[in-house]
Amino acid sequence: MATVTRALISVSDKRGIVDLARGLAALDIEILSTGGTAKALTDAGIAVTPVEDFTGFPEMLDGRVKTLHPRIHAGILHRRSDPSHLAAMTQHDLKAIDLVVVNLYPFEHTVSQPDCSFADAIENIDIGGPSLLRASAKNHADVGVVVDPDDYPAVLAALTQDGTLSAEHKLALAKKAFRLTARYDGAIADYLGSLDGQERRPFGETLHLQYVKAQDLRYGENPHQSAAFYRSPVVREACIANAKQLQGKALSYNNIVDANAAFALLQEFDETAAVAIKHTNPCGVATSTDSLADAFRKTRACDPISIFGGIVGLNREVDAATAQEILNLYEQGFLEIVLAPGYAAQALEMLASSKRLQNIRLLEIPEIVDAQPARYEAKPIAGGLLYQECDTGQVNVRDCEVVTKREPTDAEYQALSFAWRVCKHVKSNAIVLTSSDQVVGVGAGQMSRVDSAKIAVSRAHDLGLETQGSVVGSDAFFPFRDGLDVVAQAGATAAIQPGGSLRDKDVITAADEHGMAMIVTGMRHFRH
Repeated sequence: MATVTRALISVSDKRGIVDLARGLAALDIEILSTGGTAKALTDAGIAVTPVEDFTGFPEMLDGRVKTLHPRIHAGILHRRSDPSHLAAMTQHDLKAIDLVVVNLYPFEHTVSQPDCSFADAIENIDIGGPSLLRASAKNHADVGVVVDPDDYPAVLAALTQDGTLSAEHKLALAKKAFRLTARYDGAIADYLGSLDGQERRPFGETLHLQYVKAQDLRYGENPHQSAAFYRSPVVREACIANAKQLQGKALSYNNIVDANAAFALLQEFDETAAVAIKHTNPCGVATSTDSLADAFRKTRACDPISIFGGIVGLNREVDAATAQEILNLYEQGFLEIVLAPGYAAQALEMLASSKRLQNIRLLEIPEIVDAQPARYEAKPIAGGLLYQECDTGQVNVRDCEVVTKREPTDAEYQALSFAWRVCKHVKSNAIVLTSSDQVVGVGAGQMSRVDSAKIAVSRAHDLGLETQGSVVGSDAFFPFRDGLDVVAQAGATAAIQPGGSLRDKDVITAADEHGMAMIVTGMRHFRH
């Protein structure tokens, strides 16, 4: 394999580029560069050959033409093992370019800005960059192509040790380059397809989604189904896909689905909170003004049976007291996952040293409280795909319409706010009974709302939880008064629901008969 003697560097994202270039220069690799990249390297004291000096042709048209030149592309594309190619290079006095380090104008970031104009979008369509990447990736047998700053250290280490990159290394880098150009072109097509005159529609003519395999999974939802886990190459914020696993067995398909449900529910709470998820439904949720350990204890008490084999999410660093509560739970059952923004050293030692907890998966996602919720979600169907905005809708309960004779008390308003945030994450038809800081009963996924109400009440009573003085949240309107009658007879004193039923008057009348307060949100939270 030929030694790398010349590199072309032209990057929009300059993260780590000075260190890479300094390392290349130390290896006596000539550096060609353009525009802002050349200035950044020169300012750092690194010798650079301007591309216009290499090509003998000036950069022009406001930088639109600089690397689109035969001396550049011949230097990249010629096959080093082909005598006719080498003869042509000699005949025309052309020089090889062995390493190409390029990333592209930030088109995706530009068009994501709400004030992005059409002219700004067009000017951020990179032409020379994708051409360089495609040429280099095509000829990866002879040329290394680097698009990701995270790859700089490994590339520099290989060049320092061997003077070149292995065939396997160059192929891996070429794959990444083609992924980038494919995503980039897809983003441009999606943007242009979203335009209606000067207005941009939320859902355009095309939808290009790209994900990179993170790991193969042992199986899918069931052992007879194969599966893999893919993550977005552009998402860097706090999310399940970027969670760090600190201990335990490899995540399964269902683990990831449930962990994501726990993460989404945690994002509803700024206050100290703990959630327990079983089959994507909350089986326990609680907040505490005292401690995380207290929130965990109350969450476990919501349903001390269903929590076993479930997923627990916490939105504060796990301390020793909370770790002890987790250990206490293991005296009778187990958890699949604990998810938290961090773990104190003592807590991590306690959980890691217990033989009973050897298989528990500990996930760390910093900044859970401040994490941005996902914007869109997709659901494949036979022959197509459903794509929608995620349900990030929120209401201020104090702004909701009071439809009953009695207005909620301050304590009821607090409980209604808690119930509504939890109810949003329960599968439809959803009925949730809560206090101001703890789930009391959950009825999920039933074909009729009255059955969900009956399950929520009976589940609470079976577990010895107090329904007298609770409030009820319903993800959609009560189609009949029967569901409200069930929770009222169990002692619920206030209700929050979207309203909008043909029989709203009947439901409101029922609430008044029971002396309940009821507010309507005008927003429903179906979850299928």
